Amino acid sequence: MLIITAIIVVTKVIIPASRYKAAEKLYAAGDYHGAATTFASVGNYKDAKERSYDYWDNVAQRASASAGSCHTVGLKANSTVVATKYTGEQILNYGQCDVSEWTDIVAVSAGDSHTVGLKADGTVVAVGNNEYSQCDVWGWTDIVAISAGFEHTVGLKADGTVVAVGNNEYSQCDVWGWTDIVAISAGWNHTVGLKADGTVVTAGYNEYGQCDVSGWKDIVAVSAGCYYTVGLKADGTVVAVGYN
Repeated sequence: MLIITAIIVVTKVIIPASRYKAAEKLYAAGDYHGAATTFASVGNYKDAKERSYDYWDNVAQRASASAGSCHTVGLKANSTVVATKYTGEQILNYGQCDVSEWTDIVAVSAGDSHTVGLKADGTVVAVGNNEYSQCDVWGWTDIVAISAGFEHTVGLKADGTVVAVGNNEYSQCDVWGWTDIVAISAGWNHTVGLKADGTVVTAGYNEYGQCDVSGWKDIVAVSAGCYYTVGLKADGTVVAVGYN
Protein backbone atom coordinates (compact mmCIF):
# COMPACT_ATOMS: atom_id res chain seq x y z
CA MET A 1 0.00 0.00 0.00
CA LEU A 2 2.86 2.39 0.82
CA ILE A 3 4.45 1.71 -2.57
CA ILE A 4 1.19 2.40 -4.39
CA THR A 5 0.70 5.62 -2.44
CA ALA A 6 4.26 6.72 -3.26
CA ILE A 7 3.67 6.10 -6.98
CA ILE A 8 0.49 8.16 -6.90
CA VAL A 9 2.26 11.05 -5.15
CA VAL A 10 5.10 11.04 -7.70
CA THR A 11 2.70 10.87 -10.66
CA LYS A 12 0.15 13.42 -9.46
CA VAL A 13 2.29 15.87 -7.49
CA ILE A 14 6.06 15.67 -7.92
CA ILE A 15 6.26 15.28 -11.73
CA PRO A 16 3.67 18.01 -12.50
CA ALA A 17 5.33 20.34 -10.00
CA SER A 18 8.72 19.74 -11.61
CA ARG A 19 7.37 20.50 -15.09
CA TYR A 20 5.52 23.54 -13.80
CA LYS A 21 8.78 24.96 -12.42
CA ALA A 22 10.55 24.14 -15.68
CA ALA A 23 7.87 26.05 -17.60
CA GLU A 24 8.30 29.07 -15.35
CA LYS A 25 12.06 28.98 -16.01
CA LEU A 26 11.44 28.90 -19.76
CA TYR A 27 9.12 31.89 -19.49
CA ALA A 28 11.66 33.82 -17.40
CA ALA A 29 14.26 33.11 -20.09
CA GLY A 30 11.95 34.57 -22.75
CA ASP A 31 11.16 31.22 -24.38
CA TYR A 32 7.38 31.67 -24.61
CA HIS A 33 6.98 28.78 -27.04
CA GLY A 34 8.82 26.46 -24.68
CA ALA A 35 6.84 27.74 -21.72
CA ALA A 36 3.55 27.15 -23.53
CA THR A 37 4.40 23.60 -24.54
CA THR A 38 5.71 22.73 -21.09
CA PHE A 39 2.66 24.14 -19.30
CA ALA A 40 0.51 22.14 -21.73
CA SER A 41 2.34 18.95 -20.70
CA VAL A 42 1.48 19.55 -17.03
CA GLY A 43 -2.24 19.07 -17.57
CA ASN A 44 -4.60 20.28 -14.85
CA TYR A 45 -1.93 21.03 -12.24
CA LYS A 46 -2.56 24.49 -10.72
CA ASP A 47 -3.18 27.03 -13.50
CA ALA A 48 -0.92 25.30 -16.06
CA LYS A 49 -3.62 24.90 -18.70
CA GLU A 50 -4.65 28.56 -18.56
CA ARG A 51 -1.03 29.74 -18.66
CA SER A 52 -0.43 27.50 -21.65
CA TYR A 53 -3.28 29.18 -23.53
CA ASP A 54 -1.99 32.63 -22.56
CA TYR A 55 1.52 31.88 -23.81
CA TRP A 56 0.27 30.38 -27.07
CA ASP A 57 -1.46 33.72 -27.60
CA ASN A 58 1.87 35.43 -26.88
CA VAL A 59 3.60 33.22 -29.44
CA ALA A 60 0.89 33.88 -32.01
CA GLN A 61 1.10 37.62 -31.46
CA ARG A 62 4.85 37.52 -31.95
CA ALA A 63 4.48 34.99 -34.79
CA SER A 64 7.39 32.69 -35.47
CA ALA A 65 9.56 31.36 -38.24
CA SER A 66 11.82 28.43 -38.99
CA ALA A 67 14.65 28.12 -41.50
CA GLY A 68 15.50 24.86 -43.26
CA SER A 69 18.46 24.18 -45.53
CA CYS A 70 17.08 26.15 -48.47
CA HIS A 71 13.60 27.27 -47.43
CA THR A 72 12.01 29.45 -44.76
CA VAL A 73 8.60 29.04 -43.13
CA GLY A 74 6.67 31.71 -41.27
CA LEU A 75 3.73 31.35 -38.88
CA LYS A 76 1.34 34.27 -39.08
CA ALA A 77 -0.70 35.69 -36.21
CA ASN A 78 -3.89 34.31 -37.79
CA SER A 79 -2.48 30.76 -37.53
CA THR A 80 -1.82 30.38 -41.25
CA VAL A 81 1.61 29.69 -42.74
CA VAL A 82 3.75 31.21 -45.48
CA ALA A 83 6.94 29.85 -47.03
CA THR A 84 9.65 30.72 -49.54
CA LYS A 85 12.66 28.84 -50.86
CA TYR A 86 15.83 29.16 -52.87
CA THR A 87 14.96 28.61 -56.53
CA GLY A 88 18.34 27.52 -57.92
CA GLU A 89 18.21 24.65 -60.37
CA GLN A 90 20.24 22.36 -58.11
CA ILE A 91 17.58 22.56 -55.38
CA LEU A 92 14.80 20.01 -55.85
CA ASN A 93 11.22 21.04 -55.20
CA TYR A 94 9.63 18.46 -52.94
CA GLY A 95 6.62 20.65 -52.15
CA GLN A 96 8.20 21.78 -48.88
CA CYS A 97 6.62 25.20 -49.34
CA ASP A 98 3.09 23.96 -50.11
CA VAL A 99 1.62 25.27 -46.86
CA SER A 100 -0.92 27.76 -48.16
CA GLU A 101 -3.86 25.55 -47.14
CA TRP A 102 -2.72 25.07 -43.55
CA THR A 103 -4.92 26.57 -40.83
CA ASP A 104 -5.08 26.54 -37.02
CA ILE A 105 -1.30 26.18 -36.81
CA VAL A 106 0.47 27.07 -33.55
CA ALA A 107 4.06 26.12 -34.43
CA VAL A 108 6.17 25.40 -37.51
CA SER A 109 9.51 23.73 -38.15
CA ALA A 110 11.52 23.48 -41.37
CA GLY A 111 13.82 20.53 -42.02
CA ASP A 112 16.20 20.00 -44.90
CA SER A 113 13.47 19.71 -47.54
CA HIS A 114 10.30 19.12 -45.55
CA THR A 115 8.06 21.29 -43.37
CA VAL A 116 6.08 20.36 -40.27
CA GLY A 117 3.20 22.19 -38.64
CA LEU A 118 1.62 21.69 -35.22
CA LYS A 119 -2.12 22.29 -35.14
CA ALA A 120 -4.05 23.71 -32.18
CA ASP A 121 -5.76 20.36 -31.59
CA GLY A 122 -2.44 18.59 -31.03
CA THR A 123 -2.24 16.90 -34.42
CA VAL A 124 0.55 17.45 -36.94
CA VAL A 125 0.76 18.14 -40.68
CA ALA A 126 3.77 17.84 -42.96
CA VAL A 127 4.76 18.42 -46.58
CA GLY A 128 7.89 17.92 -48.65
CA ASN A 129 10.49 15.22 -49.11
CA ASN A 130 9.20 11.96 -47.67
CA GLU A 131 11.91 9.58 -48.84
CA TYR A 132 12.49 8.36 -45.30
CA SER A 133 8.86 8.76 -44.10
CA GLN A 134 9.79 11.98 -42.28
CA CYS A 135 6.35 13.34 -43.21
CA ASP A 136 4.37 10.35 -41.92
CA VAL A 137 2.93 12.20 -38.92
CA TRP A 138 -0.75 11.76 -39.75
CA GLY A 139 -1.39 9.49 -36.75
CA TRP A 140 0.20 11.73 -34.13
CA THR A 141 -2.04 13.12 -31.38
CA ASP A 142 -1.61 15.08 -28.14
CA ILE A 143 1.52 16.78 -29.53
CA VAL A 144 2.69 19.99 -27.86
CA ALA A 145 5.94 20.67 -29.75
CA ILE A 146 7.58 19.65 -33.03
CA SER A 147 11.03 19.77 -34.59
CA ALA A 148 12.08 18.89 -38.12
CA GLY A 149 15.62 17.61 -38.58
CA PHE A 150 17.58 16.81 -41.72
CA GLU A 151 15.56 13.75 -42.68
CA HIS A 152 13.58 13.04 -39.53
CA THR A 153 10.77 14.64 -37.51
CA VAL A 154 10.33 14.65 -33.75
CA GLY A 155 7.22 15.37 -31.69
CA LEU A 156 6.81 16.03 -27.97
CA LYS A 157 3.63 14.63 -26.47
CA ALA A 158 1.66 16.20 -23.63
CA ASP A 159 2.68 13.40 -21.26
CA GLY A 160 6.37 14.20 -21.69
CA THR A 161 7.18 11.32 -24.02
CA VAL A 162 8.58 11.71 -27.53
CA VAL A 163 7.75 10.27 -30.96
CA ALA A 164 9.87 10.34 -34.10
CA VAL A 165 9.72 9.28 -37.75
CA GLY A 166 12.17 9.38 -40.64
CA ASN A 167 15.74 8.33 -41.32
CA ASN A 168 17.03 6.31 -38.39
CA GLU A 169 20.44 5.34 -39.76
CA TYR A 170 22.20 6.73 -36.69
CA SER A 171 19.39 5.93 -34.19
CA GLN A 172 18.28 9.57 -34.18
CA CYS A 173 14.68 8.36 -33.93
CA ASP A 174 15.31 6.06 -30.97
CA VAL A 175 13.51 8.31 -28.48
CA TRP A 176 10.75 5.90 -27.46
CA GLY A 177 12.14 5.49 -23.94
CA TRP A 178 12.39 9.20 -23.15
CA THR A 179 10.16 10.52 -20.36
CA ASP A 180 9.55 13.81 -18.55
CA ILE A 181 10.69 15.80 -21.59
CA VAL A 182 9.71 19.49 -21.85
CA ALA A 183 11.49 20.54 -25.06
CA ILE A 184 12.97 18.90 -28.16
CA SER A 185 15.27 19.78 -31.04
CA ALA A 186 16.14 17.73 -34.13
CA GLY A 187 19.52 18.32 -35.75
CA TRP A 188 21.19 16.87 -38.82
CA ASN A 189 21.26 13.27 -37.64
CA HIS A 190 20.80 13.62 -33.89
CA THR A 191 17.97 14.53 -31.53
CA VAL A 192 18.09 16.42 -28.25
CA GLY A 193 15.56 16.42 -25.43
CA LEU A 194 15.36 18.72 -22.40
CA LYS A 195 14.05 17.09 -19.24
CA ALA A 196 11.98 18.87 -16.58
CA ASP A 197 14.84 18.62 -14.09
CA GLY A 198 17.14 20.68 -16.34
CA THR A 199 19.20 17.76 -17.63
CA VAL A 200 19.49 16.77 -21.30
CA VAL A 201 19.23 13.52 -23.26
CA THR A 202 20.34 12.82 -26.83
CA ALA A 203 20.11 10.16 -29.53
CA GLY A 204 21.85 9.75 -32.86
CA TYR A 205 25.10 10.58 -34.63
CA ASN A 206 27.90 11.39 -32.20
CA GLU A 207 31.15 11.33 -34.19
CA TYR A 208 31.98 14.86 -33.06
CA GLY A 209 30.67 14.56 -29.50
CA GLN A 210 27.48 16.44 -30.29
CA CYS A 211 25.57 14.05 -28.01
CA ASP A 212 27.95 14.34 -25.04
CA VAL A 213 25.59 16.25 -22.75
CA SER A 214 25.51 13.90 -19.77
CA GLY A 215 27.03 16.50 -17.44
CA TRP A 216 24.70 19.34 -18.34
CA LYS A 217 22.33 20.67 -15.67
CA ASP A 218 20.13 23.73 -15.02
CA ILE A 219 19.33 23.88 -18.75
CA VAL A 220 16.20 25.76 -19.85
CA ALA A 221 16.45 25.51 -23.66
CA VAL A 222 18.28 23.35 -26.22
CA SER A 223 19.06 23.50 -29.92
CA ALA A 224 20.58 20.83 -32.17
CA GLY A 225 22.64 22.00 -35.13
CA CYS A 226 24.41 20.05 -37.87
CA TYR A 227 27.28 18.55 -35.85
CA TYR A 228 26.82 20.38 -32.55
CA THR A 229 24.38 20.99 -29.70
CA VAL A 230 23.80 24.15 -27.67
CA GLY A 231 22.14 24.57 -24.29
CA LEU A 232 20.91 27.71 -22.51
CA LYS A 233 21.36 27.64 -18.73
CA ALA A 234 19.03 29.22 -16.18
CA ASP A 235 21.67 31.81 -15.31
CA GLY A 236 21.82 33.06 -18.91
CA THR A 237 25.09 31.36 -19.83
CA VAL A 238 25.48 28.89 -22.68
CA VAL A 239 27.09 25.45 -23.07
CA ALA A 240 27.92 23.65 -26.30
CA VAL A 241 29.41 20.39 -27.55
CA GLY A 242 30.35 19.01 -30.95
CA TYR A 243 32.23 20.09 -34.04
CA ASN A 244 34.01 23.39 -33.41
